[in-house]
Amino acid sequence: MRRVFRTGRDLTFWSLCVLALLVVVAPALAIVGGLLQQAWPALSLHLITATTANGGLQNAILGSLVLCLGVLLVAGPVGIAAGIYLAEFAPRRRGSLLRLGYETLAGIPSIVVGFVAYIVLAQALHWGFSLLAGILALSALVLPYVVKTTEVALIQVPTTLRDAAAALGLSRLTALRRAVLPPAIPAIASGLVVALAISLGETAPLLYTVGFTDQDPTLSLFHAPLGYLTYVVYLNATLPTKLEHEVAGAAGVILIVFLLALIGVGRAVARWSARYSASMPT
Repeated sequence: MRRVFRTGRDLTFWSLCVLALLVVVAPALAIVGGLLQQAWPALSLHLITATTANGGLQNAILGSLVLCLGVLLVAGPVGIAAGIYLAEFAPRRRGSLLRLGYETLAGIPSIVVGFVAYIVLAQALHWGFSLLAGILALSALVLPYVVKTTEVALIQVPTTLRDAAAALGLSRLTALRRAVLPPAIPAIASGLVVALAISLGETAPLLYTVGFTDQDPTLSLFHAPLGYLTYVVYLNATLPTKLEHEVAGAAGVILIVFLLALIGVGRAVARWSARYSASMPT
């Protein structure tokens, strides 16, 4: 009887787990399926070779890629360095104050960040609609996620690795580079993927900082509006024609493809770091 009860309890538990997984996966599949159904008539070579002025998405695709690369170059090093400092070097009181700062930043709405960037960068510094203003606004939004995941990843590295490095006479920086960082790289890469995915999906701060243009990006940092995919989704979804709705759906599909590519790169980095850590001499 006890064995039957245990089997029934296990079956109930796993059934609830599967149900919870379906609750998470089903909406995602429904969204992707709906987008594909809506975007299918617009998916063609013309879509990625023509600009938005001619019914395509070339300038928006290139603009989103440039913004994503800019966020990676700005928020990546700054967030990882800040996470390393908080996890390994910051005194307790100073670390608490710094954590309060980035946790507060994480709670600020994106449109507020965009408005502040507009006042400070576009108006006070006279940058106008510009690539650099958009990159800085998006970086400010995603920095808390990079800092937090880096800090947590390093804290979860076993202290025995640090103790062993100290026993071998390694300096703190050498121990960090050789013993502590390699096992934390998969989690840090996951944090970067989340940050880039958030930046890809943002619209409000970009409306204030980069505007929009039908032209391809020029890579000029100042006084140069930029096209990006989320604006196409935002604008075309409100227009009445079926063609515009199809283009909006196609822009959403491309954003999902970018997200899947980011996840694939993050997993590849995690696998590489695991092999690198296993091959390191002990």
